[in-house]
Amino acid sequence: MHVFLLSLALLAGDEAGSEGYEFKWPIRRVAIVGAGASALLAYRDFVQAGFEVRLFERDNVPGGNWHYTDEAPADTPVPNVAIPLADFVPSFAPAGVDLPYSVDYENDAEIRKDHRGPKPVWESLRSNAPSIPELPWPAGTKWELTHYQLRNYIRAFASYHNINSNDDNPAVSYNTRVELIEKRLNDQGEEQGWRLWLKKITPTGNNTSRATWWSEDFDAVTIASGRYNAAVTPSIPGLSEWVRRFSERISHSRQYRRPHVYDGKTVLIVGASVSGSEISRDINKSAKRVYQSIRANPAAHYRVVNYLRRIPSNTTIVSEIKQFLPLDADAPFESGRIELKNGTIITGIDHIIFATGFRYSFPFLPHYYDGAAYTPHEGSSRRATPFLPTDGSHIRDLYLDLFYIRDPTLALLGVNFGTQTFSYNNYLTLALAKVWSNTAKLPSVAGMWQMYDKVLEDRGGHGRHFQFLGPQRLAANIRFFMGWLNEAAVEYGGKQIDGLPQYTAEVNDYWLASHYGGALEENVTMRAIEADLFSTMGLDSLSFENMFGDKKEAAYQLMFDDNW
Repeated sequence: MHVFLLSLALLAGDEAGSEGYEFKWPIRRVAIVGAGASALLAYRDFVQAGFEVRLFERDNVPGGNWHYTDEAPADTPVPNVAIPLADFVPSFAPAGVDLPYSVDYENDAEIRKDHRGPKPVWESLRSNAPSIPELPWPAGTKWELTHYQLRNYIRAFASYHNINSNDDNPAVSYNTRVELIEKRLNDQGEEQGWRLWLKKITPTGNNTSRATWWSEDFDAVTIASGRYNAAVTPSIPGLSEWVRRFSERISHSRQYRRPHVYDGKTVLIVGASVSGSEISRDINKSAKRVYQSIRANPAAHYRVVNYLRRIPSNTTIVSEIKQFLPLDADAPFESGRIELKNGTIITGIDHIIFATGFRYSFPFLPHYYDGAAYTPHEGSSRRATPFLPTDGSHIRDLYLDLFYIRDPTLALLGVNFGTQTFSYNNYLTLALAKVWSNTAKLPSVAGMWQMYDKVLEDRGGHGRHFQFLGPQRLAANIRFFMGWLNEAAVEYGGKQIDGLPQYTAEVNDYWLASHYGGALEENVTMRAIEADLFSTMGLDSLSFENMFGDKKEAAYQLMFDDNW
């Protein structure tokens, strides 16, 4: 960790390419994909920096994941859809037609739902999210907030910056999905900027709407579409047959809304991270019985036993699932048998909820996935170097987890976890605004790759936790951004930025102790409890001894993540 912190001194690029990066074209027109908190922060900073900005949001209001609706997403396919298309399948106007092009839909409920993408939020979900520094929470605001409060807070921020859905701001296009992003060619056949292929659905009646396709060109693009778009269900033998026969009994946590659906039922929840443990807690008073299937995960950043402290004691904890045994012909779902890895057979299940997480999915970047076969539109570049793995586990080739190194006019915002969106992304959006307006400098390409390689080594290589920060990395990143951006402001002018309020860590400590019923110390007792638990299920206890220099940090990762 000390090597990593020391290497942050190189981030500004003195030793890593002192000449700095020079953009190949001037950046004047900027696109933002999404209208969650990160995207709204980006809009604010881009407008203040003098850019011409366009923001595209597939939903009908701002807020991203904090827009709760009773309408739930569609079933998660089993086996999983290929990650590049796991969020949605892009839709285009017929070949050869002039754009813009429109089509009218009837009985369009499913079309509208797929277009807007209902969010994975349930009715009772609460969060400990800090405020956006520009808009502090009013005095007396509780430390744990409902999703309704968070939704209203984000909309208030949007209204303050004239980008809410009822502000009639021509720079913002709601109900608009980005179907494709391509590198654009200029009249000389050289790459210059980006082209976005867009689709907007406008309601025309109770069950009718009009779709319109068109394209727009930009000098730079910020993708802020979120981390929770592609739900993942594990590949477990026999599961596909169960889903084929009884799809209405098997769901993903992103579809969960309220506990009454499970009144008097026996429910199996697969997974015990935040969503799994919180949904288990929510349905406990309604369900007849709850089973919680957990697994020993050597890639975890904290002990599963910490999450289990949130689960009511009358929940039956069981081990990882080995297989779903074949169903007898015409037999009811409740007679199905599930074999666990410790040999136990459970049956009598009425519903199964897979709280098994999400992966990164960018359907509008198909040509940037490993092994992609792609034919560009006329006027678009054929060159595309993949930086997205097909399993959706991580994102490669980003400097500061933000700028695409091969072309820093493309940025992916808010891809980190183990941090908090409302506060940390203020540093990222200001960095984007300053770099693209040439009031802060990136290192040379060689310098960015040099730093990327150091980050790759520090984080133990690519994989599911490559974008994870946690408290030490987060603090180091914030110190770097403050030094870099404030020094740039002294040299070029413009906004400076402060660190997080001093009380932030203290508030998180209190919230954590309250939420989990006591401090989550990483100590001998906790390790013994976990070893005991795994032993009873026939699983090996995990060894976290070499994962962190500070053992307490393993438990305290929780407080630096969005409570999801």
